[in-house]
Amino acid sequence: MKHPIKLALLGQPNSGKSTIFNTLTGSHQHVGNWPGKTVERKEGRFSHNKKDYLIVDLPGSYSLSANSDEEIITRDYIADGNADLVLILADGSQLERSLYMLADYVGITTPAMLVVTMIDVATDQGKTIDLERLSTNLNMPVAGIVATDKKTYGSFFKILEKALTDKHPVDDTDLYQIYKSGSQSDRFQEAMNMVSQGHKGFSREWLAGKLIEQDEAVIDLIDQKVDDEQVAEYLIGPITGALYTSECKFKWISAKLDGVVTKTKEPSKLLTKFDRLAISRRWGKPLAIFIIVIGIAMSFVIAGPIMMLAGVLPKVLNPLIDNFVASGMSVGVGMFLQGTIVNAIYWTVAMLGFVFGVTIVFGFLEEVGYMARVSYAFDGSMAKIGLQGKSIMPLLVSLGCTIGGAAGTRVIDSWGQRLLTIALAWAVPCAATFAVIPTLATAFFGWAGILVMILLFVIALIHIRITARVFGRKLAPLEERHGLIMELPPYHKPRWGMLIRQTLNKIWGIFKKAFFVILVISVIFYFLAYSPSGGVEGSILYKIGTAIEPVTRIFGMGWQTFISFISSMVSKEAVLGVLSAIFSGTGNIFDSTVGTAAASADLGTILVSSISKAEALAFMIAVTFNIPCLMAVTSTYQESHSLKWTMRIALYYFATALVLSALTYHVANIFI
Repeated sequence: MKHPIKLALLGQPNSGKSTIFNTLTGSHQHVGNWPGKTVERKEGRFSHNKKDYLIVDLPGSYSLSANSDEEIITRDYIADGNADLVLILADGSQLERSLYMLADYVGITTPAMLVVTMIDVATDQGKTIDLERLSTNLNMPVAGIVATDKKTYGSFFKILEKALTDKHPVDDTDLYQIYKSGSQSDRFQEAMNMVSQGHKGFSREWLAGKLIEQDEAVIDLIDQKVDDEQVAEYLIGPITGALYTSECKFKWISAKLDGVVTKTKEPSKLLTKFDRLAISRRWGKPLAIFIIVIGIAMSFVIAGPIMMLAGVLPKVLNPLIDNFVASGMSVGVGMFLQGTIVNAIYWTVAMLGFVFGVTIVFGFLEEVGYMARVSYAFDGSMAKIGLQGKSIMPLLVSLGCTIGGAAGTRVIDSWGQRLLTIALAWAVPCAATFAVIPTLATAFFGWAGILVMILLFVIALIHIRITARVFGRKLAPLEERHGLIMELPPYHKPRWGMLIRQTLNKIWGIFKKAFFVILVISVIFYFLAYSPSGGVEGSILYKIGTAIEPVTRIFGMGWQTFISFISSMVSKEAVLGVLSAIFSGTGNIFDSTVGTAAASADLGTILVSSISKAEALAFMIAVTFNIPCLMAVTSTYQESHSLKWTMRIALYYFATALVLSALTYHVANIFI
């Protein structure tokens, strides 16, 4: 069988890399992690003119320096000759800055072509890009496309086929002439003397340039071939090597852009004023929080019709099953189908409603260029817990729904940072928690229930700091943390077609995974909660709960509250219904958990007379910081592509919820 042509996509974040990858590959994608690394690996396939292609979406980065796992993986993959051709992306709306990746690539021997994206945005800015002149200046193939518009891919494919026929490295003559004639030319020549030859796909000049920059991976490589003392002595010299090479690269870029870009339009004064406000130290954060809160509200508005549709589905499907039962189907089978299949569909569609709303709203903010400003404004604050500024949006969205918070982490480039953000988002109390806990707090503590809510937020902040330390050591090691390096993209019109297509593709992917997981859990929980009499006492959950009550008492919960605590892992909204089923006998545990049984009207009175205030407080804290819900688990798995890490986070929250419950109960017993 003929092997496919291997392409690698290389570019800075927000350069349109993911859009091109999705457009070319469609549903023919595979997402996993690079072996031994917490870095996402995306591969896809497509065919054109009877030729098969395998394309790898390399991790987004701003350079090929060895500052992170992403950058090391990217440059090693390229230098090892894994790709037949590297497609280097550059944002046409800010061409000079985004060509830095190409300048850093110069000296790597793997053949490459340049793909200029955001051509439409550049046009809106009043810029005209002469791609033929750019190709001539660079002496390499150059294609221009609008990543979201497949009509613009015709010339791209023609130039791609030509580049594959006439493969050659990027011309490095002019760049290294600048290195040799600049203020640190002696340092460059000294580095060249130590680097006797190239290595893999790295030329001798490229390695010498990285040695000036004091690139640790290159230093280790040179150490193996040259006397250690000679290298150590070289490194004692000026530490401005990275600044020098950057100046050389931008000088090279400036020369290559001569006569390429023509500008006929000045930027909008109104947008300029707004931008100053968006990135100001005083107003940037309040403005971001205000816009995100509005965004969360809009997400619920958009999600409303889909959630209403989800609510209609059981009303349509359950009568159909009733008809089958009337026609001879077993009553038990009918109840099983209604309790598992129908409810799995209901939950999944309801979940997708909010994910759709969040993805559209915050995808819009990302698309027009504003989310980069939010990341910039909060980068310093997020750095204190090992995250970057892009993590603030998912954490704030989690106040509305943890599922949306997990979905929102897709804007984060690093897989480790993305998963750490999700892990912290689980500690943020969601809207469902606010629907349950205040009811219980008021029933047990009256007006002082507000103090319970304040306590929950204090614990949440402490929980986030501790969780960041626990998971941050592996997902975001100290040595890999650095300030957010990013370009602030220009504001531009949203590309609604692309945004909606990407959202629908994402929703379909989530549906396939979420429905299966929810169905499996529903079946398991159905049999655990099933009772021949319909009450609580005949269920397996009841038997397990009463058997382990001596243990659950250590955590401050009797068997009744412990079973309710377990049900909160399926959905927070289930808590009141399950408590009602157990204490007042209205409904059964399963129906209450899946949201089809209402709580008893006098539930508060019954609970106050049945359990102590200390147990109630412990229970409320346990529920708040337990696994958010089953749908949050499936969303985490969808975004992380790692069952191992999803289970680690779930077990961690289950365990910490019990620890917090135990501490609360035993302390509260002293004072209450």
